[in-house]
Amino acid sequence: MSFLSKFFVWKDAPHHTRTRALVNRAFVPKSLEIMRPQIQSLVRLLAEPMRDGEAVDFFSKFAFTLPTVVICEFLGVPREFRENLHAWSEDLGAVIFVKGRDDNKLARAEAAMKSLADMLRPIVQEKMMSPKEDVLSALTQPGENGERLSEEEIIANAALMVFAGHETTMNLLANSMVAFHNFPDQWQLLAANPELAPKATEELLRFDGPVRGLGRWAKETFEFFGQTIKQGDRVFLVQHAANRDPAAFNEPDKLDITRWPNRHAAFGQGIHTCLGAPLARMEMHEALTFLSSEFRSIEVVTSNLEYNRTMVSRSLCALQVKFHIR
Repeated sequence: MSFLSKFFVWKDAPHHTRTRALVNRAFVPKSLEIMRPQIQSLVRLLAEPMRDGEAVDFFSKFAFTLPTVVICEFLGVPREFRENLHAWSEDLGAVIFVKGRDDNKLARAEAAMKSLADMLRPIVQEKMMSPKEDVLSALTQPGENGERLSEEEIIANAALMVFAGHETTMNLLANSMVAFHNFPDQWQLLAANPELAPKATEELLRFDGPVRGLGRWAKETFEFFGQTIKQGDRVFLVQHAANRDPAAFNEPDKLDITRWPNRHAAFGQGIHTCLGAPLARMEMHEALTFLSSEFRSIEVVTSNLEYNRTMVSRSLCALQVKFHIR
């Protein structure tokens, strides 16, 4: 899968350093703050159908739509392409997040990646010729030292941002509703103290974040708690275990939106820290602030919560929720 191989997140220095420096220009605070009013308006719009007190498909009504629209607006992707993103993301996610045991998932992921690239190619080409005030245009421009991404690199990493920009936030939103259903006192605390939204976001990332673990290869031989990890060994880092470590967190199995400091590992560490973390945080802050102010309680009505069979992502198969207005 040639385009998947161009995702800079798979690379180490120097390729990762070069590409991330160019892509990172799109995620500076000034660029993100421009999106805040749009995110606030979208949250209000999506919450409106949930006011009737009936059970709603939280994924389709809110969790999928919010980050999808935001990342598409952020990148300048036309509206007419957004309906296809869910199907393409499902097929890509089956490979990237190792979901299911379907023998045909690689072929479907390849087709989804091609469809996503075909959608982005004319948009990228237009931005290269006539740049505008959006992220894709920024990616077409040279960096401070004159370096620039190739057309293929721009398309590949734009596809990465479209996929990663909504898949993980979608799952975080859904997991958060389950967490607040199980800890209703924390929902009430947030409603009474909306300034806690940033801390609540960090706690939800720690408590039940969207990424359970990451695969890595050891670059050198080392000892880890009596176990020898040899150079070239493949290891699996379980972020969820780290985030529930009682040596690091007091009462780790309890949701506490006042917890601070909160040094969770939900966004990874080091040079591979999630590039989109600031945007995901902004979406969560605005969603939590508004929803807790409008709805007195959350009731998960899905009787048996089922999660996708994967060690990589923490993702529900479905989620029906009732929102009770104040």
